[in-house]
Amino acid sequence: QPTGPGTGRTDYEDMIRKGEVGALFNITTAHQVNAFQHIAVEQSRLHIPLLFGLDVIHGFRTEFPIPLGLATTWDPDLVEQTARVAAREASSSGIRWAFSPMVDIARDARWGRMAEGAGEDPYLGELMARAYVRGYQGTHLDAPDSIAACPKHFVGYGAAEGGRDYNSTEISEHTLRQYYLPPFHAAIEEGAATLMSAFSALDGVPSSAKPFTLTEILRKEWGFQGIVDSDYTALGELIPHGIANDGATAARKAFLAGVDMDMVSSLYHDHLAKLVRSGEVPEAAVDEAVRRVLRVKIALGLFENPYTDETKEAGAMLHTDSVALARTAAEESFVLLKNSSVGASPLLPLPGTAKTFALIGPLANDRGNMLGSWAGQGRAQDVITLRAALNERIGSKNLRYAKGAEFLGGTDDQLEEAVKAAEQSDVAILALGENASEMTGEAA
Repeated sequence: QPTGPGTGRTDYEDMIRKGEVGALFNITTAHQVNAFQHIAVEQSRLHIPLLFGLDVIHGFRTEFPIPLGLATTWDPDLVEQTARVAAREASSSGIRWAFSPMVDIARDARWGRMAEGAGEDPYLGELMARAYVRGYQGTHLDAPDSIAACPKHFVGYGAAEGGRDYNSTEISEHTLRQYYLPPFHAAIEEGAATLMSAFSALDGVPSSAKPFTLTEILRKEWGFQGIVDSDYTALGELIPHGIANDGATAARKAFLAGVDMDMVSSLYHDHLAKLVRSGEVPEAAVDEAVRRVLRVKIALGLFENPYTDETKEAGAMLHTDSVALARTAAEESFVLLKNSSVGASPLLPLPGTAKTFALIGPLANDRGNMLGSWAGQGRAQDVITLRAALNERIGSKNLRYAKGAEFLGGTDDQLEEAVKAAEQSDVAILALGENASEMTGEAA
């Protein structure tokens, strides 16, 4: 079921009392988490605690560079440290499950979700996958500051044709095993507790209903015993994919293929018991899926410690050393593509003779976009823009700022202002890029 702010749902409490909910996501404060958890543990028949998940992609309250940026550090230890900070902050709010890391290999820069992964190289993808899992899960999964990792999207999602998100993929088994599966395998070897199946179709069969990958490879070859959770509405989308005419058929095909938990579509909630009674789904298969879910909850220590200490939540955020780590990660992520010569010397580092600077571009003074896509609980108010930083460093009298253009389009007046600023300065700095909410991430 859709959960969290903005969905308009008001029946969570009743469903939890009836034991109809096993996990919730988009609940983001310890107080909210505890309110629902008390109902599950104290008022439901079986007293099984809930598992709370969230898209913790590159930080929770402290924001780090986007995953593609972190990958450019080529430093798994640094990435592990960033994931550890994210785990400490998220767990202080009761979040014990991160829908991360995204380990899809991506080789078409038109695909907006490339921003969430490590790029095109399987070896680097393996290193990053392991680093995230170690950082999120820590040395002991039942530690109060550990969260379950969820590598996604299994599998081939990053090969979407034409870079169009959700598009179909055609991948030979050789290419699948050589390039697309290794980062997932690395995450599982590192101990990832859960895994998310993809929206997309792989070789004509939706990934969330494909026994070959979900059962033959993941379960039988790799021995994975954790939760397989569908991506958002992936099971409901089996109908428009064309392999099911109704919700019951979609639920049956996804479940028998190997998906343990249905995110949002509510098809298991609505149909699975009936499918067991009709004999279309073996009761033993349901028992095994339940066992996998309980195994993760037990491993997280939720039965012994289901509640979150609300008094520690605020103090866990934005530690001085966490913010310093974010700065280090940002510095290490920078990629210098070219350093052209100006006269007899390269342009960088800038010469001491440069006194006046023009700062031009839509990202020069944009707090919100500095957070990147999937910014978790990051807040624009925390951001120091490039304009603010340069003002502090060289003084506002030496800085000429002009927006120059919008992300898409602009006016002649904006361009004239930018040209004038550049002409009146020793050095011009352009701050260009994408609109994080519309041009990168999901559906971009």
